[in-house]
Amino acid sequence: MSAVIAITLSALAMSVIVGVRYLAASGGFALATRMRHPGLYKGLDAQVRREIAWSLASAAIYGMPAGVLAWGWQHRGWTRVYTGTHAWPLWYLPVSVFLYLAAHDTWFYWTHRWMHRPRPFRIAHALHHASRPPTAWAAMAFHPVEALTGAVAIPLLVLVIPIHVGALAIVLATMTVMGVTNHMGWEMFPPALWRGPIGGWLITASHHQRHHERYGCNFGLYFRWWDKMCGTDRGVGDFTRSHAAAGKVRAPTAADAQV
Repeated sequence: MSAVIAITLSALAMSVIVGVRYLAASGGFALATRMRHPGLYKGLDAQVRREIAWSLASAAIYGMPAGVLAWGWQHRGWTRVYTGTHAWPLWYLPVSVFLYLAAHDTWFYWTHRWMHRPRPFRIAHALHHASRPPTAWAAMAFHPVEALTGAVAIPLLVLVIPIHVGALAIVLATMTVMGVTNHMGWEMFPPALWRGPIGGWLITASHHQRHHERYGCNFGLYFRWWDKMCGTDRGVGDFTRSHAAAGKVRAPTAADAQV
């Protein structure tokens, strides 16, 4: 089998894996939502179908660079991903997870803010904000342009920062869970966490909900430090008000992009 065919198959396989991971994670939290808050997504069937369709398209885009590098890692040693425990000391395992999350958060914050400039917002990011309110299915509901900005983050990191394959799995799991739970319309963590000192620096659904309410604030993914340093942190959102307004709010426009 030629390398081109093998790389193509790897990219296709990874796209399927990302799509299945999305369906499992979003489906699981959507089921949890139905059990915990029955009727929360009532009347949003058309929106959910749209979110799933765009998310599966995004999964295909996310899978392509990941599949290429997965092949390169196995056959050419292109990445800094390692499997043994001898390459780096054990203390580096949690450090590498933090480095990846911090770097990914930085990339997300600044690309997300760029997406809220009027032209990129109108072309691409308005699609994501068309979910009003977002549901657990909206985690990857992106325009292809936005999906591309997200799809390259982790592949770029594995080229430069060493990480154990198990630690990388933790990063990917964290990215998936945070992406889904931040959009599902309710807070699964106890108030003592997200209202306390830890919540002052970590992003949960309550913090990201405010972004979907006001648009020009709360741009981070995992941590609140960029929002705090750049003056874009506006605290936490109001789930009750957001869902009461569902289906009654006009579609987002470029005027909503930045405040």
